[in-house]
Amino acid sequence: MSLVEDCRLTELPKVKDHRGNLTFIEGGRHVGFDIRRVYYLYDVPGGESRGGHAHRSTSEFIIAVNGSFEVLLDDGRERITRRLSRSNEGLMLNPGIWRELHGFTSGSVCLVLASEPFAEEDYIRDYAEFLRALAAGELPA
Repeated sequence: MSLVEDCRLTELPKVKDHRGNLTFIEGGRHVGFDIRRVYYLYDVPGGESRGGHAHRSTSEFIIAVNGSFEVLLDDGRERITRRLSRSNEGLMLNPGIWRELHGFTSGSVCLVLASEPFAEEDYIRDYAEFLRALAAGELPA
């Protein structure tokens, strides 16, 4: 079973320069998996939420490249919230963790690196189904 305590914040390299900073991410080194998909959320209206699902097999690494937002993490036993607001810090999410993103500040951009290409069957979009899958041992340990 995946646990929220395993969803760790990771500081990314930051190359400081008087012309502006640079941060880089290498799959297998900084995120612990080969990056197979990249997507980003932006122009999220005030008060709206994103996420509201868990993955059966996909790991994700979430970064607030601009602005800030909160990520609610739920493993079926414990719920915690992490605020992302630094463009050189990311949050690792393992499969089997329910996530909800909310509290987006104006101009926020949420970058997500994923271990797998998109596959609808990898998603659990209903919270009751998520709890049932956990109880049945259908999600990764």
